[in-house]
Amino acid sequence: MPSFDFTSEADLVALKNAVDVASRQIDNRYDFKGTSAKAELNEKDKVIVLWGDSDFQLDQIKDILFPAMEKKEKESVKRLDVQKVQSVSGNKSKQEMKIRDGIDSELAKKIVKMIKDAKLKVQATIQGDAVRVTGAKRDDLQAAIQLVTKSVTDYPIKYGNFRD
Repeated sequence: MPSFDFTSEADLVALKNAVDVASRQIDNRYDFKGTSAKAELNEKDKVIVLWGDSDFQLDQIKDILFPAMEKKEKESVKRLDVQKVQSVSGNKSKQEMKIRDGIDSELAKKIVKMIKDAKLKVQATIQGDAVRVTGAKRDDLQAAIQLVTKSVTDYPIKYGNFRD
């Protein structure tokens, strides 16, 4: 019986590359000379940390970082869980952006319910941080792919691991 998985995994290599590109642009910008403006990726904790002198400067760093991320991996900005701006040592600012990886249980339940409500001839089950869809015909599976990719636009979801 054919099946496939809906997953959502962050490409840490592409994200690291995007942060490096943004860091080089920040280093070269004249208005950032002599400031604490920088962007760092902590791969172990899956967190991007932005440092700056003010909230405005953090917004400027995001304006550099987000297009670089989108260029390396489509919809990667939607994966970020942006935290509040924190004041650090006087007038410096810091902002953390956690990288969400995998499909959380709430979104997985929403996907399963969406597929069941569409009355497609497929079964969807939650398996860890992925959703496995099984059906008798490939056309039914493709209809499920179209339904989910059209409906879930606020989080990057990929489909793969197709088995016949």
